[in-house]
Amino acid sequence: MKRVFTLSERAWSGSCLQYKWQKDLGNYLAVAGPDNSVKIFDRHGQKMNELNLPGRCVSLDWDKDGDTLAVIAEKSSSVHLWDANVNKISQLDSGMKDQLSFLLWSKTGPLLAVGTSKGNLLIYNQQTSRKIPVLGKHTKRITCGCWSSQNLLALGSEDRNITVSNHEGDTIRQTSVRADPADIQFSVMKTDERASPGESTVSVAVGKKTLFLFNLNDPDNPIELAFQQRYGNIISYRWYGDGYIMIGFSHGYFVVISTHIREIGQELFQAHNHKDSLTSISISQALNKAASCGDNCVKIHDLTDLKEMDAIVTLEEETKGLDQICWTDDGQLLAISSQQGSLYVYLTKLPILGSSCGTRIAFLTSLLEVTVANQVEGDPTVAVAVEVEPNFIAVGPYHLAVGMNNRAWFYALGSNGVQRLKDTEYLGTVASLCLNCDYAAALFEGKVQLHVIEDEDQDVEEDRQTKLFPEPDQKYRILSHALTTEFLFYGTDTGLIQCFYIEDWQSVNEYRHPVGIRKVFPDLNGTRLVFIDDKSDGFLYCPVDDSLFEIPDFSPMITGVLWENSVNDKSVFVAFDEDKVYTYAFHKDTIQGSKVILVGSTKLQFSHKPLLLYNGELTCQTQSGKTSSVILSTHSFLNSTRNDFSKEHLLQAIKLKRFTEAWNVCKALGDSEAWAELGRACLHHMEVELAIRVYRSMGNVGMVLSLEDIKGIEDQNLLAGHLAMFLNDYNQAQDLYLASSYPMAALEMRRDLLHWDSALQLAKRLRPKEIPYISKEYAIQLEFVGDYTNALAHYEKGITGDNKEHDGSCLAGVARMSIRMGDIRKGANQAIKHPSRTLKKECGAILESMKQYSEAAQLYEKGQYYDKAASVYIRCKNWAKVGELLTHVSSPKIHLQYAKAKEADGRYKEAVMAYESAQDWESMIRILLDHLNNPEEAVRIVRETQSVVGAKMVARFFLHLNDYASAIQFLVLSHCSDEAFQLAQQHGQMEVYADIIGPEATVEDYQSIALYFEGEKKHLQAGTFFHKCGQYSRALKHFLKCPNSDDNLAIEMAIETVGEAKDEALTNQLIDYLMGESDGMPKDAKYLFRLYMALKQYREAARTAIIIAREEQSAGNYRNAHDVLFSMYMELLTQKIKIPAEMATNLMILHSYILVKIHVKRGDHLKAARMLIRVSNNISKFPSHIVPILTSAVIECHRAGLKNSSFSYAAMLMRPEYRNKIDPKYKKKIEAMVRRPDTSEVEEDNSPCPYCGFSLPECELLCPGCKNNLPYCIATGRHMVKEDWCVCPHCDFPALFSLFTQMLETESVCPMCSENVSVNQLKKISDCSRYLQQDQLQP
Repeated sequence: MKRVFTLSERAWSGSCLQYKWQKDLGNYLAVAGPDNSVKIFDRHGQKMNELNLPGRCVSLDWDKDGDTLAVIAEKSSSVHLWDANVNKISQLDSGMKDQLSFLLWSKTGPLLAVGTSKGNLLIYNQQTSRKIPVLGKHTKRITCGCWSSQNLLALGSEDRNITVSNHEGDTIRQTSVRADPADIQFSVMKTDERASPGESTVSVAVGKKTLFLFNLNDPDNPIELAFQQRYGNIISYRWYGDGYIMIGFSHGYFVVISTHIREIGQELFQAHNHKDSLTSISISQALNKAASCGDNCVKIHDLTDLKEMDAIVTLEEETKGLDQICWTDDGQLLAISSQQGSLYVYLTKLPILGSSCGTRIAFLTSLLEVTVANQVEGDPTVAVAVEVEPNFIAVGPYHLAVGMNNRAWFYALGSNGVQRLKDTEYLGTVASLCLNCDYAAALFEGKVQLHVIEDEDQDVEEDRQTKLFPEPDQKYRILSHALTTEFLFYGTDTGLIQCFYIEDWQSVNEYRHPVGIRKVFPDLNGTRLVFIDDKSDGFLYCPVDDSLFEIPDFSPMITGVLWENSVNDKSVFVAFDEDKVYTYAFHKDTIQGSKVILVGSTKLQFSHKPLLLYNGELTCQTQSGKTSSVILSTHSFLNSTRNDFSKEHLLQAIKLKRFTEAWNVCKALGDSEAWAELGRACLHHMEVELAIRVYRSMGNVGMVLSLEDIKGIEDQNLLAGHLAMFLNDYNQAQDLYLASSYPMAALEMRRDLLHWDSALQLAKRLRPKEIPYISKEYAIQLEFVGDYTNALAHYEKGITGDNKEHDGSCLAGVARMSIRMGDIRKGANQAIKHPSRTLKKECGAILESMKQYSEAAQLYEKGQYYDKAASVYIRCKNWAKVGELLTHVSSPKIHLQYAKAKEADGRYKEAVMAYESAQDWESMIRILLDHLNNPEEAVRIVRETQSVVGAKMVARFFLHLNDYASAIQFLVLSHCSDEAFQLAQQHGQMEVYADIIGPEATVEDYQSIALYFEGEKKHLQAGTFFHKCGQYSRALKHFLKCPNSDDNLAIEMAIETVGEAKDEALTNQLIDYLMGESDGMPKDAKYLFRLYMALKQYREAARTAIIIAREEQSAGNYRNAHDVLFSMYMELLTQKIKIPAEMATNLMILHSYILVKIHVKRGDHLKAARMLIRVSNNISKFPSHIVPILTSAVIECHRAGLKNSSFSYAAMLMRPEYRNKIDPKYKKKIEAMVRRPDTSEVEEDNSPCPYCGFSLPECELLCPGCKNNLPYCIATGRHMVKEDWCVCPHCDFPALFSLFTQMLETESVCPMCSENVSVNQLKKISDCSRYLQQDQLQP
């Protein structure tokens, strides 16, 4: 709040003042001090007059209109009057003898009530000068009183009585109170009953402690309200609102109570506003505010929300405290008096006067001060002191004008400060004034005067100095006007908007509207203008092209319009009323043409007048003479951070065409839907380049390529058409295409969209040649939806006669539609003539669905769809045709139908062939058995197809022939195991059943067979089937009971059973049997070996194998011994168990013996001799054949040139135990060798050790260098050499590659495993380290 002036006179010092504002107008302030005078000041603090009194002023009051001030003083019975209109002082003799103590003017009439210290009353009518004295109204001094709006007078006196009198002075109500009354007021107390109209409640503060409420309509039930002690005394109270009372207490408390009967006395609000004391309260109904005064400050509250502190005024200089506060009726000025005798006047509400030009604003900041500011351009704020309180303000680029009534004062705003130029008087009261650089335009009484601002400006020609509108011959009143840099616009009551071009000094444009133009608001350049007509509708008018656009959702309460001053938003404007600001945007270039849209609305605070709009920020003028900024809710995206952006911000930016900001919002949101929204907006506003960027960032390749294709198009309609099509607005696109330079685009679009109706209509206008092609496409669509009549018509229209392929499609359509429409002969003939197979199939299907089977089959046959044709012929029972087609038919179903027909006719052979083609094996078998008596063929088919049903039929057939074995076999094949079992049981064919049952049988089946054989005492079969069903104990029992004839097989089965059972008791039982513990007959050791193998007890098996081999060797069965050791050797290798040395040695010696025969047979005596030497050195292992082996050694060594070795073995044979056993054939020769010994010996060749490379004889198997047992060649018996290594592909035993291949020239089997081997299977091994690591196996 701004202090307007201060009154402080020496005569007033140290004492409290009495003062009253002039009622209604508030132009004068009457102040009475201790100096026996009343001084009258105007609202600017200038002293207007002074009333000198005979004594100190007792009371003063203004009449209801503020025309007359009445004053009473001590020592005088006169009433002093001052007339404000003529500034004249007069006196009124009261006629009362006693001292006057009270004075009050009526609220509604010219009545003045005057009370005396003895309780007498005078009522004076100023209009009639009639005086009504009322003596004895009270018995003591009248101290307070109040007039009601019905001219009732309530008085309070020191006699503690309250009287209510009418305007004649007659008492109509009287009541007494408990203490001295003070501060009487009239008001309306809220009750539930319908009260009589008018102020019916008298309130009075009693003894400064309680509030007494006296209802004139219910005088017997007054209400007295008491308050908390801590509040102190009641200083003052005021009624306001809907029956509320605000009370100020001496201890600084400020309380609000309700007088509603339900809430009576209830505190609605309480605040301790002042620390020490409260001295006064005041309410301004005009401002809707309340003020409390105390200590050295005034606190102002808003009545709508008392908790809100509106302002605090602190007077630091007033140390003794403040006294009284009082508002003018209009709430503009607040007077505050202090206890030291000073009076301060503050401005609390200003007339809201302001103006703007571009970004410059001027507004009233005090009663005689105007502030000019341009915050956008950063100009310094200038305060201009003006001569009068203005009624209007105008600002231009370089000038300021203020004025009242018919006069205006002009000021130049320069860099050197403010300079007053002149004042101008107009021919009537000015309603509004506008300025530009050089001219001012004033609107008064339906006219506008345009004149230069600075008369001394010599550049302006004399005839351009001033002009009055309208011209004398024009009979209309101007209701509004506006001035831009170059144009004067005005609107008239006849609906004319005139545009006057100042430079040419003539009117250049006019627009006639149906109704009067109330207000005009051009933009800065004058290219667009918003106007409001007499119907309160808003329009945007463009003088450049005379285009007019209605503003949507335009409130009828709109009081003004502001255009956006930012270069970014030149097409944005706001319209405002008392409560809201509506933001609009003019979209000039869109695919739908130009239009105005409502962007949104923003709430406007109370008493805020918009002055300037810049970049979404609205500068408003307030009642307090200041400006405040409001960010429009439609521009909230400008003040949001990246993290706060939302979809709403994006929509705002798009509506305002702020595409740069919209791009940033989309980047922040990172949402595909947001980008899509921006893309659609760019298309709508024809921003093609930006749309390409948006869709590229979305990754929408198709849209980017489409936009790239059209971005160079200059025809706006064609471009807009493409964009409308991209937005799926096809009707709009068509209209735009047709208005463009290339209307064919509309036809192309409709064809692409399959909108054939529209396409045909366009083709008639634009390109008739296209009609046949469109008709064909349309016919296809109509056929699809079932509109066959129209489809036929369009197919026929589509025939051109010169496009063979196209006409073929149309004729095909005609054929189909003819059939659909019932013209079967025509359709079928056309289909047959037509080269297309597919058409024949389609027409066949249509005919088939129409149950025209004969024609359908014929078309299928012509189209070579033999399966379909045969199927349809079957439906019409044309078997002859089916038979003709059968060779071409692949469908089993048709063959089956044909077969059934033939069977029904008794032609069984043909039926069998057809059933075979249909793969219906059961029917085929049935006919073969029942009708053709060909069981062999039926059996063959059952065996090939494994048909269960067929097998049952064959079984039944054999059962009729009493061939039980065959019947059982086929019953099993048909999964009828129970029937087969019963049949076998009945006819003693269980062995047959047992042989056939196979692996598919269940455990129960095996058990049934086992029990049958057990009953028959057939132990081997019983044991076998108990074994199969997992009953190992019973199986072993039966195997061990088998007679000797079955011994070998039974023992083998027993071993297998125990091996699978893994039961120690069963194992021991079998071992006892094999060792002869149970029957005293030990069994062959081979069975024990096999048992150990079955139990996977490989070490025991190996030991047993050695024993068996030894026995076989002793018996002379060397090959058997070799095979036993070899098989055991391989098994141990498979199980990764180390080979026992004894086994390996025995296998090597036995193998060497076997090699002898091979080498002798091949004539390789040296190799045979070497192997015989090895065998002879271990002759004790061959006890059955010592003499023959030694004899062979002597002979072969002799042949090989090993004479010394031959001699040594011959000498051994001469021993007495051998000599007589020598074959007589060789005896003499051997004796001769011994008698004449030849000790010559061929040296044995050396070869390297495969482990360490030590050179040693070829047949030596123990390396002296590394002490390793060396692997030997299975072909020669020699030790292996790394460089000549290969292995048998079957047993993996090593051999010398070169010598093994030589052997295989005459032999075909491996000497070790006896498997067939060819030279091609042998591969030389370069890295034989794997075979030299056999010793690393686990022991």
